Amino acid sequence: MEEGTLKSPSNSGGTVGTVQGAAGPNGAAGAGGVDYGDADPFQWDTREDCQVRQILDRVADKWSLLVIALLDRRRLRFTELRREIDGISQRMLTVTLRQLERDGLVLRTVHPVVPPRVEYELTPLGGTLHHTIQSLVTWTEEHQGEIAAARSAYDAREADADR
Repeated sequence: MEEGTLKSPSNSGGTVGTVQGAAGPNGAAGAGGVDYGDADPFQWDTREDCQVRQILDRVADKWSLLVIALLDRRRLRFTELRREIDGISQRMLTVTLRQLERDGLVLRTVHPVVPPRVEYELTPLGGTLHHTIQSLVTWTEEHQGEIAAARSAYDAREADADR
């Protein structure tokens, strides 16, 4: 195997290979023996049973981010959410809401009326996640000019290299 290549979990019998010279999941030394201290970049490995990775995958997908942002400080019905989120299908919204409810981030309330009225709102845990997401959005807004300049410079270098 080439240095720096990780084994796929499906090809390794449930274990993950490490980058050559890297410490195991609890070690501090990374690729080439570099000491990363407490900021271990290998902490979210590719194991299928890694809870941190599963949670990050869930809360960081675009539909979850939009649902969490829309539910900040207000309850919404399914149809209101669907109307507000451009491009989401009914099925994808249903799946996203169920997953967020399962993770304790969204509360689903069914009102016993005919026809049934269902509302969604953030739980206190979901509210804490919204604050974290808002910090990321704020950072993005503050640095979007720098990112745009870096992208332009990169694209120009790539265009020159292709000539």
